[in-house]
Amino acid sequence: YLIFLFSRKSVIQLDLANTKKALIVPAFETLRYRLSFPKSKAELLSMLDMGTLFTFRYHVWTKGHAPTNFAKWRTATTPYRVEWEADFEPYVVVRKDCPEYDRRFVGFGWNKVAHIMELDAQEYEFTVLPNAYMIHMPHAPSFDITKFRSNKQYRICLKTLKEEFQQDMSRHYGFAALKYLTAENN
Repeated sequence: YLIFLFSRKSVIQLDLANTKKALIVPAFETLRYRLSFPKSKAELLSMLDMGTLFTFRYHVWTKGHAPTNFAKWRTATTPYRVEWEADFEPYVVVRKDCPEYDRRFVGFGWNKVAHIMELDAQEYEFTVLPNAYMIHMPHAPSFDITKFRSNKQYRICLKTLKEEFQQDMSRHYGFAALKYLTAENN
């Protein structure tokens, strides 16, 4: 359901193999089932301006990708750093030995958010790639998101898992991880 474009050259230039970096691939989406994938950033920006593409989940979950700073990305020609914010869940390219996804979050809800929190806690640098992008194509809702939307017990369980994860982060990373506990309260 995702189509993406980024260069291997970016990975080499940013020394991903020897540094703690998470390279952010800016995400966009279309509501069309058929789309001619843009072959350049200029073509993507044109499609964005025409309303053929949108920044990913801008209409339902802005917080998930807002720190990517799409306004800056539009004119960026070099990679730029962004900071972690609550509910940030970008698509990233990381080295193989990065922390794994937390197995508590299977199905729908908080898998990418928890992973990004863990990367941040381990002091990964979030770097947005200026000429990379991905496009999410429309598809039927997954079984898990349908359960999330229709089943109160599912949402209660997810909330409990989130709280448990945040407590574990605080215990494991100490004072520096308190921002994860307080982020939802702000």
